[in-house]
Amino acid sequence: MANIIDQAFGIHGQAIQLRAERSQILAANLANADTPGFKARDVDFKQALQAAHGAKSPLAITNASHIGSLDQGAETQLRFRVPLQPSLDGNTVDVATEQAAFSENSNRYLASLTFLNGRIRGLMTALRGD
Repeated sequence: MANIIDQAFGIHGQAIQLRAERSQILAANLANADTPGFKARDVDFKQALQAAHGAKSPLAITNASHIGSLDQGAETQLRFRVPLQPSLDGNTVDVATEQAAFSENSNRYLASLTFLNGRIRGLMTALRGD
């Protein structure tokens, strides 16, 4: 039953969960914008979604002598953001960058939520036989 529901919702169910987690990380970055030494963090959303969805990396090891990429086997990992202009106290939070990332993430969260609502509405219509 869960597999049928997963197929109906597609990747958006996992995407919405990852977007919510990313929102918390970005909010923590903004909350610590004035904390000395705080390092801004973020997740690679594409990599995290691929890991959650079970997609393989585009770089596959086909021979024992190949060197694996760093992404293989990696799950959702927090990464430190590379600052454009680090402050003297070691804080790497750029408020404008964090606000833009938070806004983009929120919009994409809402888009996935709208898609899921449409799917649920379609399933409810099919179940009622309207």
